[in-house]
Amino acid sequence: MHMYAHGHAHAHAHGGSGEMPGTGALVGSMGVTLVLVAIELTGGIFSGSIALISDAIHNLSDVPSLAISWLGLRWASRPADTRRTYGYKRAGILAAFTNSILLIIVAGFLFYEAWQRVRHPSGVNESVMIWISVVALAINAGITLSVARGRHDLNLRTVFIHNLGDALSNVAILVGAIVMRATNARWIDPLLGAAIGVMVLWSSVGVLREASDILLEALPRDMELGNVARAILCVPGVQEVHDIHVWTLGTDEHALSCHVRIPDMHMEESERVLGEIRQRLSGQFHISHTTIQFERVGLPSDSGLYMPEPVRRQQ
Repeated sequence: MHMYAHGHAHAHAHGGSGEMPGTGALVGSMGVTLVLVAIELTGGIFSGSIALISDAIHNLSDVPSLAISWLGLRWASRPADTRRTYGYKRAGILAAFTNSILLIIVAGFLFYEAWQRVRHPSGVNESVMIWISVVALAINAGITLSVARGRHDLNLRTVFIHNLGDALSNVAILVGAIVMRATNARWIDPLLGAAIGVMVLWSSVGVLREASDILLEALPRDMELGNVARAILCVPGVQEVHDIHVWTLGTDEHALSCHVRIPDMHMEESERVLGEIRQRLSGQFHISHTTIQFERVGLPSDSGLYMPEPVRRQQ
């Protein structure tokens, strides 16, 4: 650890970063997914089902996604160094961002294939569809349960949502095959393929938006900047709060920097104020890393890249 002395009062509180749960499950899921892709692709070609072929391609996209997610989790557990002083906590966020873009491309391909099958309908072997969808449902449900414990992590959440969607698409294919057998409605198969594409697109855009916000250091979701400022202002001795910045380091680890105006006081008193601010931020907002600069009342303040209106204590 490198320490540098400077003239500002800064408080740093780092949360521990052990290896995220789910890395072993991801490795196993990659192998199982490859087997599932082979089964669905073979069954889709043999039965003539675009829904099964679409789902096979959909599941095939899971393999690089799972590999990227596994790499992201491994990197996220690496300690900080002199070059990456925050560590590798955002490796998982970058993995989620990459996965989302990949899945959006896959969704576009599924739409195209479904439209081609609507224009040129062909017969489907419903019995093969039924048995393959049952096998795929069991596999995807198992993968979903294996990563469910770590789904609070954005990276693992992409895997959880994706495989939950896979399981639901298998249910849809199973029901569709049964209906097709009873009614001989060929349009159901491409409709299912398009529905899988919509589901992939919907889940991917949500994760892409959240990952983009984190990479752009936006204010964490479900957090109001004014509430953070008011919590700091409630600490006895704090007169004004300004130049507040709050961002996300990893999936559930937040950081804050701000300027706080306090009266002229002894070092022991300022340390007490600093400790209480850190305690409030950690308890109320899960902000584990804080950089707080004290300014004496009456001195001109510095300005940052973004400086909302200062929040002052009411007289």
